[in-house]
Amino acid sequence: MSSSDRRTFLTALALLPLAGCGFEPAFAPSGAAHGLQGQILVAPATNRTGFVLVGRLEDRLGRSGAGARYELKVSMRTRKEAIGITTANEIERFNVIGEADFVLREMAGGTVVQSGQVQNFTSYSATASTVSTLTAERDALERLAAALADQIVTRLLAGAAGRGS
Repeated sequence: MSSSDRRTFLTALALLPLAGCGFEPAFAPSGAAHGLQGQILVAPATNRTGFVLVGRLEDRLGRSGAGARYELKVSMRTRKEAIGITTANEIERFNVIGEADFVLREMAGGTVVQSGQVQNFTSYSATASTVSTLTAERDALERLAAALADQIVTRLLAGAAGRGS
């Protein structure tokens, strides 16, 4: 057996276990969440962090038009905790903790399809200048919003698999 034939054979042999595992992308035409792609109207944001959250949800779920089948409302709350305090009583690091409640409803009739809450946190350093600390805080809030949006999408996809959407 030549070297290239052996590599082809070994590659095919390595991929063989994956052929029967039943893996299928969630948004594939026969996937569990196919009915959600582009069918969820996300309620508009009211602040900068909410705008990042809504944008990430629309990136992951697809932007819907006027004919959306579902409406998703998200309520996000954040708080800061000082976690790095020096002996001089100066704060060097903050945790930003976020929670987001979400409700997915059918547009026709308003029936709640799925609801829940997700939580996450991120951190930033406050040891530099005021401007860089404010920039780090804003970046931490944006990362937190993106992480919460990803968790919401994961929950929606898992719920869709259970419903057979």
